Amino acid sequence: MAHAHHHHQEPTGAKLADAARATLEAQNEQWTPMRAAIFDALAAEEKPASAYDIADTVSKARGKRVAPNSVYRILDLFVANNIAMRVESANAYIANAHPGCHHDCIFLVCDTCGQVTHIDDDPITSALRTAAEKAGFTPKRAVIEMRGTCSAH
Repeated sequence: MAHAHHHHQEPTGAKLADAARATLEAQNEQWTPMRAAIFDALAAEEKPASAYDIADTVSKARGKRVAPNSVYRILDLFVANNIAMRVESANAYIANAHPGCHHDCIFLVCDTCGQVTHIDDDPITSALRTAAEKAGFTPKRAVIEMRGTCSAH
């Protein structure tokens, strides 16, 4: 069976923050300095980050404590608006490298180093949604994670 993969031009740095801001503002949400700081901290992470990791990073950068509960609320807003994704098994988050694109994601989680690779395979996630609907279930968001070992290990 051939797999169709969805490819993107992935913005980075300021372009990624601009794309995230535009996506959030398109949903009539404000891009506040705190939201910008949390997004920048998240986007700078090499691996999925917890709300506590991000709170520490932003607290150090601002010189005052940022509560993890505040970070969780903002991360939930980011996930709801497709500018961040939650890696469920790690209770951690990654910045969405293509916030304007709406599709289900698959995460490959390395058990050795913790690195998470995000792939898109629309036929797989479409089949999952179809199976859910046939079972009388209304799917909202697919969370697919595969654990294993990355190519570096």
